Amino acid sequence: MVTASSISFGANSTFTSSSIPKTKPLFNIIPHSLKFTTGNGRAAVTFQRPVSVIPKATSADSRATKEPSRTFHGLCYVVGDNIDTDQIIPAEYLTLVPSNPDEYEKLGSYALIGLPATYTTRFIDENETKTKYKIIIAGGNFGCGSSREHAPVALGAAGCSAVVAESYARIFFRNSVATGEIYPLESEARLCEECSTGDVVTIEMAERRLINHTTGKEYKLKPIGDLGPVIDAGGIFAYARKTGMIASRN
Repeated sequence: MVTASSISFGANSTFTSSSIPKTKPLFNIIPHSLKFTTGNGRAAVTFQRPVSVIPKATSADSRATKEPSRTFHGLCYVVGDNIDTDQIIPAEYLTLVPSNPDEYEKLGSYALIGLPATYTTRFIDENETKTKYKIIIAGGNFGCGSSREHAPVALGAAGCSAVVAESYARIFFRNSVATGEIYPLESEARLCEECSTGDVVTIEMAERRLINHTTGKEYKLKPIGDLGPVIDAGGIFAYARKTGMIASRN
């Protein structure tokens, strides 16, 4: 039996063996990269499946998890299919360190700057650091490409609260939950063809619906379920501290 000494969730975040409870873990964790120490040195085993950060259900809460009672309201920004991480935040800006408040804000100012010229409306106006579009509506496979955690972080730093997409690249979806920066919501309809940039929309998560006030139409959203509390807490580490899975920083 191999005992894990660390489970890697990204370039700058690691769970140590002392952080992982010996009984009744709060998460079903499927590591993307499992690193362990042997007597002969360090070795690594890489799995093909991404990390699952879903809180483990108990007999007391085995029924469906209640959706978060969050509401988002504002202008939406609409993009199409296959928006990759280079378009969300180009590689040249990955030297910015999100833990530094000034660099976090600067990172947000470059969100979606890599979109092609066919997107004539900018996500962030020139000389601004925050977006006026609180909600992104996307097509399929949003966040494909690299595994950079900077992608959801940049959107959150820009002031975006949620993305509503037809589908996501798994790595982007995982990073959105792990960082707690934005809510990655899925729509039951192809909303990128139903909505336009600048429409006024409301997301009612408890009701699992998006209301387009500009067109007067409503749309069903898929449940986010057990991932809601993780994002509500501010990401996987904040959730782990909040629930006592790992020690508080204080």
